[in-house]
Amino acid sequence: MKNYALVTGASKGIGRAIAENLAKRNYDLLLVARSENELVKLKDSLESKYQISVETFAIDLSEQGAALSVYEWIVISDYNVSILVNNAGYGLWGKFEVLPLAQQMNMLQLNVNTVVELTYYILPFLKKQNKSFILNVSSTAAYQAVPTLALYSASKSFVLSFTRALRFELKRTCVSATCLCPGPVDTGFAARAGLNSLSKLAQKFNMKPDEVAEIALNGMFHEKSEVIPGITNIISAYANRFLSKSFIEKTAASIYEV
Repeated sequence: MKNYALVTGASKGIGRAIAENLAKRNYDLLLVARSENELVKLKDSLESKYQISVETFAIDLSEQGAALSVYEWIVISDYNVSILVNNAGYGLWGKFEVLPLAQQMNMLQLNVNTVVELTYYILPFLKKQNKSFILNVSSTAAYQAVPTLALYSASKSFVLSFTRALRFELKRTCVSATCLCPGPVDTGFAARAGLNSLSKLAQKFNMKPDEVAEIALNGMFHEKSEVIPGITNIISAYANRFLSKSFIEKTAASIYEV
């Protein structure tokens, strides 16, 4: 029976890069994202280029019950999953009291609830393997509170904490859990979050999705607890352990309150 890697948010950005990197490593893929057209294009490209098997499922993972639908698709199709990549997520920029609550709750549904639900549903499949992996995608925003990205940074802190706790619980099993915490990546994140005014600044620090994917998967396969791509991001993340929270929050606010 084939072993598949399940990748969410796979149609673009880091998710797409991770899918292609896994294809290079000869992994068959289960790809999940909102856009069916983009998924079909990616499926055709990867199958032609790498001679692997790719199955797709188009669904909006920010909708309640979406994770259960993915699980039922896997069960009905009898897919064997050995890698879970929880990549789907997005951010919203603006003051908490100003942003529409419905939009913020939708973001939390995707960034937090879907990660938890998919991990819960897929874990039994992973535990059947000789060796299996979970890669949860967080952010360097997980290491501090970020004014005007309050719920986004909080959601990514949740993902980091959840992954580390889960990793400890699974340490005597075949499953290894890793958290990826990238900084700025050339994915269009800033535009969706409403941070267009920061696009020029971000371009100076952006990493390419392919570069992040390579570092992420190397870390995952080496069973690292956290992976922070890029020396600047590593320094920034570790500096947060020594600098005062108030100083960090003031600095973040000066960057994002534009």
